Amino acid sequence: MKFNLIGAAVAAGVMALVSTGAHAADCNPSKTLADDMTPEQAQAVYDCLKDGLYKGYNKNAKAKEGKGNLATYARDFRDWTVAAKFPAAPGFHGSRFLMTYVNSVGADEYLKYKDENVNIPAGTVIAKESFKIGTKGKGKGKARKGPLFLMEKLAAGTSPKTMDWQYTGVLPNGKPMKFNPVKACSKCHMENFAEQGGLGYPIEEARIGN
Repeated sequence: MKFNLIGAAVAAGVMALVSTGAHAADCNPSKTLADDMTPEQAQAVYDCLKDGLYKGYNKNAKAKEGKGNLATYARDFRDWTVAAKFPAAPGFHGSRFLMTYVNSVGADEYLKYKDENVNIPAGTVIAKESFKIGTKGKGKGKARKGPLFLMEKLAAGTSPKTMDWQYTGVLPNGKPMKFNPVKACSKCHMENFAEQGGLGYPIEEARIGN
């Protein structure tokens, strides 16, 4: 997809909104572009939403009490290594656009984007911010904030059924996500990314170095 003049105008407009402290309602791309966004346009929407996403994930600290390191990860993930050049929609996670971060424990190995012989160390945490662009009806072209998806590599043998991955997440309002981690996350990761150690990388053009 080439970055055309219409797309440039949309991206420029969204970036202008960022500088004026725009809220999510102001971060919507053109309806005509909702089905076919370029990396530049997706990045512009993310730049507009990112302050609100981070603020939302860190609301309701009490709701995350007793949920392991959920509150810590929601607070710290923006200081981790960025593992994608722009947010992209790989077709999973409800077709949301994802921006990926990896903590220092696993960043070096993750950024190799290996398809076999993957050796992600225990203690690795991957965070994926998300947003979605409506493609139908009245919601077409409207950006919606999504969850912060988290996956943490546990010690070897802790959870063989999930390849030792633990899945959690934070909703845009700061509350922990409630879901069955095996049915909602692990099953998909095992069926589609088992050869990658269960990871599921950003799409190839979004990978660092590509």
